[in-house]
Amino acid sequence: PLLAEDLSGLVGLEGVATPRLVPAGTARIDGRLIDVTPEGPRLVAGRPRESGRVVFNLPKDAEGAQFDRIHLNVEGALWTWTVQRFAPKPPFIGQTAPEHFQPYAVGYVELPGETIVETRIVAKDFHNLRVGARMRLTLETIAIGPEGAPIYTYAFEPVEPA
Repeated sequence: PLLAEDLSGLVGLEGVATPRLVPAGTARIDGRLIDVTPEGPRLVAGRPRESGRVVFNLPKDAEGAQFDRIHLNVEGALWTWTVQRFAPKPPFIGQTAPEHFQPYAVGYVELPGETIVETRIVAKDFHNLRVGARMRLTLETIAIGPEGAPIYTYAFEPVEPA
């Protein structure tokens, strides 16, 4: 086996892992739980034991004890959308200076038999978005943190490019 000091020369180099290594775990993004799995990101929701009605986000603390933790479907249908053409007010995370702000789509995606999720919509051309279009969960970089690491949010993107 290699010792830690033997690996110092590998820092910054690229390689190929066999089998493919995929980070896994739970992240809190925009205050919501997202499980990162080998199959990709999964939104974490709750199903109250009493009613069975799905809620997103999974409630915390004592209230959360009444819920079963579930993963939402990763695909759904675009329910409605609009384009944010100006920088939101704080606590918005992202470029707010008018010369750097990029418009982005926001909307609701219906996850059949579960719930409707408010989300950012990833699309190259907003004019191609259509209500009812099939959408898939993804992660989107919304800013770069102070240490240079990306800051992510969950989003949905069209299954067929828009």
